[in-house]
Amino acid sequence: MQLEGRVALVTGAGRGMGATTASMFAEQGARVVVAEVDGDAGEAVAAGIRDEGGEAVAARCDVRVEEDLVAAVALAVDTFGSLDCAVNNAAVAPDDRPVTEAAAEDFDRIVAVNLRGVLLAMKHELRQMVRQRSGVVVNIASISAVRPQPGSAAYTAAKHGVIGLTKTAAIEVASRGIRVNAVCPGATMTPMMEEALARRQVDPAEHAALLNLFGRFAQPEEIAAATLWLCSPAASFVTGHALSVDGGYLAS
Repeated sequence: MQLEGRVALVTGAGRGMGATTASMFAEQGARVVVAEVDGDAGEAVAAGIRDEGGEAVAARCDVRVEEDLVAAVALAVDTFGSLDCAVNNAAVAPDDRPVTEAAAEDFDRIVAVNLRGVLLAMKHELRQMVRQRSGVVVNIASISAVRPQPGSAAYTAAKHGVIGLTKTAAIEVASRGIRVNAVCPGATMTPMMEEALARRQVDPAEHAALLNLFGRFAQPEEIAAATLWLCSPAASFVTGHALSVDGGYLAS
């Protein structure tokens, strides 16, 4: 139980990678705050954790709203006594537009969640961790933060920004005993991915053959496992790092 007794907050934890991460952290002994903009979905994930014998509470949290993030951190501390791990996973899908057709409203919407939301989340998570003089933050970026994809300018820009935020924060809080890292997932089979494939009318099996050296989608558990490792004592000397979990995509 790598996270026995730790308190973890996961944003965007109502479905997909976030829900898997919250559940896996609970399985490893963490007490979890499931932070999710869809309150019913968040409560369902928290209830599922409790049904399996874990400890979890849900917080309705829109990462674009700073007060929601203040409340989510406070819920962790008030309910469980601390905040030891934070996984900033909440995100919206890529824009599917070339730069020449970029829409300002799409850019603002994506950046508000995928980048500004990470900044606001870290602001309040790290304030609590600085008070404790301990803690770990993992920000979920994307392989697009390392190798950009066409037709996703806003998403790519936001995810590049997440790595910049991660490294800056890591430098700022290392002397307080706090670590900050990022995970850059490759193509992962989540509800968001399923919706994107359907929207583009792309055959998943054919598309998977082009994604990485294994020719398949990652499963959410594979990304969550990397996040869990970064939050665990096993990664005690890792900070300021962006870990690609991409099935060798960057090597090809």
